[in-house]
Amino acid sequence: MTLRIIPATLRDLSYIAANLRPEDRAEIDCQFDEWSPALLALTALQGFAYVAELDGNPEAGFGAAEQRGGLWIAWSWGTRRMRRCVPGITEFFHAVLGPEVAARGAFRVEARALAANELALRWLARLGATQRCLLPGYGRNGEDFLLYDWTRTSHFGEDWNHVPFSKAAGAEAAATDTDHRRQGRAGARSSTQG
Repeated sequence: MTLRIIPATLRDLSYIAANLRPEDRAEIDCQFDEWSPALLALTALQGFAYVAELDGNPEAGFGAAEQRGGLWIAWSWGTRRMRRCVPGITEFFHAVLGPEVAARGAFRVEARALAANELALRWLARLGATQRCLLPGYGRNGEDFLLYDWTRTSHFGEDWNHVPFSKAAGAEAAATDTDHRRQGRAGARSSTQG
């Protein structure tokens, strides 16, 4: 099994969104009145967005997007094969995504998970997120969610207060060359962002 983390494209994210594992579909269904795979994919292309490919097939999308100055929202969802991608995504999260977000001045990154989604809750804990609170009735049908976060003083890959510019810039360079074709990040981002 070959795992690659590559910049996300609308096509790959749309495929993943059309083939979501049941846990992720339930979590997404209760957060939107109406959604489609293409709309979910377009929404995900804001900020940093990546795809985990397993043997050349897109199986998971993940990333982080800035909501306002310094506040970011982390997200992920995938197909039934996403579990096989989690170790590689976790490594990439600490080595690349965390430093990228820190280099953009994030002071807080939040993630929300359906309280019944045990897989997501365990993964957030393994990623070093802090469970902050229960969000009762957060879902459109009254489903409970849990709010997790990483702050500048917590360890989102490492202590954000001490990310040297050269390391953050190196992480950005590594991320833009993940497919070894120097095509840069895909989606709504450009080299002028920022």
